[in-house]
Amino acid sequence: MKRSIGIWQFFGFAVASFAGTVLHFLYDWLGKAAWIAPLAGVNESTWEHMKLLFWPTFIFAIVQSFFFRDREDFWCVKLRGIWLGLLLIPVLFYTYNGVIGSSPDWINIAIFFISAAAAYLYETRLFQGATIPCGSKRLSLVLLCVTAVLFIIFTFFTPTLSIFKDPSTGTFGI
Repeated sequence: MKRSIGIWQFFGFAVASFAGTVLHFLYDWLGKAAWIAPLAGVNESTWEHMKLLFWPTFIFAIVQSFFFRDREDFWCVKLRGIWLGLLLIPVLFYTYNGVIGSSPDWINIAIFFISAAAAYLYETRLFQGATIPCGSKRLSLVLLCVTAVLFIIFTFFTPTLSIFKDPSTGTFGI
């Protein structure tokens, strides 16, 4: 099982990278269709870039969970990994922008891939070690579902906080 974990995680990173890239453009490609907005990036805000990482990793985790039923800590590992990736996007973006003052697109793209890689590498390390302490696998899954609901709600009812602000237009949300 330990050998296959690395393969699963590498495949998950590849899926998240490809799907996140497609989701970045999908809202515009589909003529700004409201039905795809909860999954796809609707603007260039940091929050929307976090959404591009969340959906592919969460959906892949759901698929992966059917093959990792014997891991009691599966959802605890996934919660930690996904949240790490989500946290790294704003931390790296705002740190880089704070130091340099701006960020070219290639840096923003790199931040997405670095965050995805860090999430999957961290999960791999946890999976390959002993079972991690997990208070409740159900609570971990619930917290990921709450995260999903927040991504959906904030797509349509966007708070006026800087993390939600599109730096290119100065607008919030759709």
